[in-house]
Amino acid sequence: MKLADIRLNYSKHTLEEAASGSNPAELFRLWLKDAFDANVSEPSAMVLSTVSERNRPSSRVVLLKGFDGGKFLFYSNYNSRKGKEIESNQFVSLLFFWPELERQVRVEGVVCRESAESSDNYFNSRPLESRIGAIISPQSEVVEGREILEKRFGEILAQKEAAQLNRPDYWGGYVVDPEVFEFWQGRPGRLHDRIRFRKDQEAWVRERLAP
Repeated sequence: MKLADIRLNYSKHTLEEAASGSNPAELFRLWLKDAFDANVSEPSAMVLSTVSERNRPSSRVVLLKGFDGGKFLFYSNYNSRKGKEIESNQFVSLLFFWPELERQVRVEGVVCRESAESSDNYFNSRPLESRIGAIISPQSEVVEGREILEKRFGEILAQKEAAQLNRPDYWGGYVVDPEVFEFWQGRPGRLHDRIRFRKDQEAWVRERLAP
């Protein structure tokens, strides 16, 4: 099978202006619920793209951990590549793709760190193994081998005080405040529905984009 010959005909849903409403946060919340209800694999997974000081983009999949007040919350190591790029350029994009529903959502916005208190609360709610993993991993740095990480993991896990581990100051939450939402619904004949919301002052402007 040649890659150029692979194609699907999308026909499951439509996206009309009347159904998209005037508030993109409400539409996103509805689509996210649809993804969970449809048992989509990893419905909260999103591609986070950042840009370095040299204007080089990079992308990776992270998990959405909150959506309150129309803002997106995720957690990571502040010293990771993404963390360093966020420090130099606060403009990021997010991409959700739910192939089972033939839907995508693109988000562009500005990111900042979540409060220390909120990060502490989330860190303390994580399973012990996940907390240890966040502590021992010098995320994005070169390591000599997996055995080094596993050895350090085992050492901390064996400690009596392991259950009371505190959040390290190099790990915590990020909040993305969106400036653009784009909702994409696959349609037959590649005439896909694309509805964009862009923020103008404090109001959202809704527009249809050509597929």
